[in-house]
Amino acid sequence: MELVIEFIFRWAHVLFGIVWIGMLYYFNFVQTEYFKEAEADAKADAVKKLAPRALWWFRWGAMFTFITGLYLFHKVGAFGFTMPAIWVGALAGTFMFLNVWLVIWPNQQVVLGLKEGDGPASAAKAGLASRTNTLFSGPMLFGMLASKHLPMALSDGVGLWLSLALILALQANALFGKTGPMTSVKGVIHCSIALTAVIWILLALL
Repeated sequence: MELVIEFIFRWAHVLFGIVWIGMLYYFNFVQTEYFKEAEADAKADAVKKLAPRALWWFRWGAMFTFITGLYLFHKVGAFGFTMPAIWVGALAGTFMFLNVWLVIWPNQQVVLGLKEGDGPASAAKAGLASRTNTLFSGPMLFGMLASKHLPMALSDGVGLWLSLALILALQANALFGKTGPMTSVKGVIHCSIALTAVIWILLALL
């Protein structure tokens, strides 16, 4: 019975994750680029009718991905640091979840006119957090898959601690820094792939 329950949580975790990350990619790769070119009336209509619906699925997909992930992390937590990749994936995923609910959604409420605030400043804050979540999506998925399908022997743990420190530094940038090379769609995709590769190298060699 325990295996059945764990399977159900894994299935739900992936399903909710598809909703969450699918909406994340939609916002970053499609909607944001469309808004740059849309006519004023079309953009206003999309902001009023489309964006709130998309953000609903986005934030609740994140919520239930996180909740099911907590259960699964508890199940593998007994392995301690013998599965280093899962710790990287878990940290990246946790920051992504917090960014959704504590940065992106509050600031998007201002952008959508649901509450008072500085619209342009809020849009910039939400945009940087959203780009950072896209950046983290590569390492997060790597951590999820590598923990089961890419066994890595952990030596003295230097690679793991460096990887976690890198994630922390990038999250600090999400709150207080700038978009930098992640400004463009190509830029954030390349940065995510590069970050995943760096973390893989750190975990495999150190």
